[in-house]
Amino acid sequence: MGSFCSVGTRCEVSAGQTLFRRAEIGQCMFIIDSGQIRLDFAGHMQSKTLGEREFFGELALFMGHHARMADAVAVTDCELWSVDQPGFDILLQSQPDRMVQFMRRSFAYLVSGEQQLLLGLQRRNEDLLRAMDSLRKTRGELHRAEDQVRTDDMTSLSNRRGLYAYLEDLTPAPGDQQLGLLLIDLDRFKQINDQCGHMVGDEVLCAVARLVRKAARKGDLACRLGGDEFALLCHVRSSGELCERANGILEEVRKLEFADFGQPQLLASVSIGGGLCNYVDGWSVWYSDVDRALYSVKAIGGDGWHVAGLTDAET
Repeated sequence: MGSFCSVGTRCEVSAGQTLFRRAEIGQCMFIIDSGQIRLDFAGHMQSKTLGEREFFGELALFMGHHARMADAVAVTDCELWSVDQPGFDILLQSQPDRMVQFMRRSFAYLVSGEQQLLLGLQRRNEDLLRAMDSLRKTRGELHRAEDQVRTDDMTSLSNRRGLYAYLEDLTPAPGDQQLGLLLIDLDRFKQINDQCGHMVGDEVLCAVARLVRKAARKGDLACRLGGDEFALLCHVRSSGELCERANGILEEVRKLEFADFGQPQLLASVSIGGGLCNYVDGWSVWYSDVDRALYSVKAIGGDGWHVAGLTDAET
């Protein structure tokens, strides 16, 4: 409510007044601050009465110049907030994750009423087909917005939002698969930035990110947690296999060359901590345990890996 009010225009409507009529071209959406508004769909759908903090007319923002599907009539004296397209665009830029949630909620409501619309609007088939095309475009825009919100701009890996979304959908793997976590931290990254410049530092980050992504398989998640720290959540059969993943990333980083960036002598290295994850414990416990393994490598100079909980045979 506060977000929409920050870009909206306050308006008052008297009881019985018509705010807009069906088939009119919409330019804005409305949020009710106080009072009640009835949406009359003229027999195509059951009329609906909205109250405080509910919204309507959002398709005008999602589709642009959308024909209203109902008459909007004030049941009581109302105070409303009107949000137009420029205002909504400001919120998309400044609060993308919140607006994605709003669009998802709105889109879910539209999809739930889709069947009712198909049955009730047979005589308006052409308009309905146009609306469905607009909904598909909206779905695509929603997916693209979600991808942008969950992706690190520099490396194109998942960011923390993407990580948390992945964890929400995560379920125990079937068979003998286990979940493993690798934390990968660049060694002496501040020194690289200070001595070689931030452009070279960014290229080192992107090069390591490409190797972390390459190490990810189907169902795994490669993520940049922030700064020079990366994570790989992967499905493995044992700690030994997790060790192989860690060693593979380490060896590939050692092979990186940066002669094209005027730094032929630059050698990158990483410290890697790893461990198997108990699904019951959750991310905070996994991260804490593996972080200790990571810093045991840092403590002896980096350029190595350590996987916690190895058996003698795996060691």
